Amino acid sequence: MTLSIAALAAEKLDRKTKPQGALGELEILAIRLSDIQQTLEPRASKKRIVIFAADHGVAAEGVSAFPAEVTAQMVQNFLSGGAAISVLSRHGGIELHIADVGVDTVFDEHVKSAPTFFSRSARRGTRNFLVEPAMTAAECEAAMNAGREQVRLAVANGIDLLGIGEMGIGNTTAASALLAALTNFSPQDLAGRGTGVDDAGLRRKITVIEQALKRHHSHAPSADLKSLSARYWLESVGGYEIAAMTGAILETSVCRLPIVIDGFIATAAAAVAFQIDAAAKEVCFFAHLSEEQAHGKVLSFLNVRPVLNLGMRLGEGTGAALAMPVIEAAAKIMCEMSSFDSAGVSERTERTDMAATPSGTEPTQP
Repeated sequence: MTLSIAALAAEKLDRKTKPQGALGELEILAIRLSDIQQTLEPRASKKRIVIFAADHGVAAEGVSAFPAEVTAQMVQNFLSGGAAISVLSRHGGIELHIADVGVDTVFDEHVKSAPTFFSRSARRGTRNFLVEPAMTAAECEAAMNAGREQVRLAVANGIDLLGIGEMGIGNTTAASALLAALTNFSPQDLAGRGTGVDDAGLRRKITVIEQALKRHHSHAPSADLKSLSARYWLESVGGYEIAAMTGAILETSVCRLPIVIDGFIATAAAAVAFQIDAAAKEVCFFAHLSEEQAHGKVLSFLNVRPVLNLGMRLGEGTGAALAMPVIEAAAKIMCEMSSFDSAGVSERTERTDMAATPSGTEPTQP
């Protein structure tokens, strides 16, 4: 019987100059990367993160501690190199792309002409999903296609490892509403403080999500709520950046390109993608456990494990920027670490009963 690449990768790691399993999660990452790329010489040296940016109509309900104009301001901060993700990307040797898929502004020519900026706006912000669907089917498809485009570009550019992140004031509300519709968790289970809302703001956020879900349930095309598709909920309460990340995840599955999912918002996109195509999970690495209070619950629901746990909750792809070098390190262990044979190092020997007997004692006689 021919062994799978994953099994061969595990055997290769077991022959490295270390006790079996001694590198823990790093070995699991190396095996997964080998399996995705179908090689015993996995690569993760050429890395890129795409930040998808969009605004949210629901921000008008006071669900964020920051005003909506911060989305556009942060896009310019990304491009000027001053944001946290800019610093971490430089530190990790990671290329950075920014895609406007629905920011509520008109960027000037200086921004539009930047080689790493992609103007793919479906609309200047989603509609307020408390009173109407966030987006049309055509707008959702356009945003998903913007994500697919970035994956195809990454493949064409020889990228080994792609990360996704987001920027959008109000998007923790959209992600929480979306996940409440797709999982068994309630809005109270899922809604967190996001950018730092106070207690009153958190209660308002939960109420908005509850009322929006009731509204969209009542307007659903099917009486059987369980049959409602992930795509229906993405259009009803999602965001353009969430749709773009969903499209990116689905396309990486087609291209067999490993993708690193950032935090809570990106995980909501993953939840949508997995309901559309369960096979998409195979190419996904989850960067970190966010401090957003529901993230751990959702990761458990999806049955996935994060690479890191650093108490972060910024978004922007910052978790992905820190996890990607760890995944690259796993690839280098697989490719560069010596085996017992090549290094001339003695392997572990099987211990006999006599060898296992403590010094100065006699073996027990039957």
